[in-house]
This record gives sequence, structure tokens and C-alpha cells, in this order.
Amino acid sequence: MAWKLPHLKGGNWPGTALRGAARGNLGQAVDWYTSVFELIDMRSFSNLWFWIALAVLWSSAGHWIMGVPWDMVTRADKAGGQALADLETVVHISAGRILYITHEAGVLMAGFAGFLLTVLVLLGFVYGREFAQAVFLLGAPMGVVWLMSIRTARRIKARGMRGEDLVRALNHHRFLVRLLGMVSIFVTAMWGMYQNMSASALWG
Repeated sequence: MAWKLPHLKGGNWPGTALRGAARGNLGQAVDWYTSVFELIDMRSFSNLWFWIALAVLWSSAGHWIMGVPWDMVTRADKAGGQALADLETVVHISAGRILYITHEAGVLMAGFAGFLLTVLVLLGFVYGREFAQAVFLLGAPMGVVWLMSIRTARRIKARGMRGEDLVRALNHHRFLVRLLGMVSIFVTAMWGMYQNMSASALWG
């Protein structure tokens, strides 16, 4: 009786329509997942978000000097008076906090940071994982910034810096942070371009 059922001829069974709809939904899901993974690309140096994160990281490092916003330093340097007194209070509190953390957990933090950076070096530069390379190039300079902050905090506390001497020390610290930032961004950009060119040559 199959020939008496024209709506079933040519394989037009209900199951066929359902399978077609399922394939369409699966295709849409695959397209969605592909878009997400293109947005969160593990090949970090070809990802716009990595370069945005790099810029924000160093912009923040140049603005927050030992936990103190730079606009507070410039205002104290220009206005003096209460603004300078407030800066002295905040800087000495921040320096004391940095030295306290270093004294209480410095060895543990150094060990953990050394372990993490070693893992990133092995994964990134020995096994060729680009994501590990990117994290290392972000994290290693921040470790240097932290060491510079410890050094500056010790100088401020040891000499009891106030007034112009304190502002001068913060200016010097910020100059070194910005110099390190320029070197770090340059090295990261050169390495990122090298990786992108290598990937382009490899995949054609």
C-alpha cells in the first residue's frame, strides 16, 4: 500500500524530517562553539584580548605605585599642605603593609612564584604551549615590579622619608616601572610577531 500514500514516497518519512532538523540544530551549535573558541583563542599572540590585557596591566602598574594612585602623588607635589600629609600617611601605611607581607610570607610567595614560573617556562618554551608563553610574559615582569616595590618600601621606611624626598623616591620608582614596562611590551611584541609569523608559515 506504499504507492497509495504519496506523502511517504521518496523517503519523506517523519523520521527523516526530524533527523534533518536535528542536523540543522547541531550545525548551529557547532557554529556557536566555533565562534566562542575563536573569541577565546588559546593562541594568545594572535588574540586581541591578550594585547588589551597587556596594555591594561602596564597602565595599571604605572598608575598604582606601591598601591598609591599616581594622581595623589602629583596633587601632593603641586599643592603640598594637607595633600602632602595625606600622601605621606598613605605611602607609609602601604610600605609597612608590603614589608609585613614580605616578612610573614616572603619565602612562601617566592617559592610558589618560582615554581609557577618554572612550570610556565617548561610548558611554554620547551613544549611550545603559546598560552604558557603569554602568561609568563605577563607574570614575570610583574614579579620584578613587586621586588622593586619591596626595595622602595624598605628605603622609605629606613630613611623615614617625608615631603620632597618621598615624592622624589616615588617618581624614581615610577620611572623604573615604566622603563620595565616599555622593555616588557617590546619583548612581548617581538616574540608575539615571531610566533604569528611562524604559525602563518607553518599553516600557509
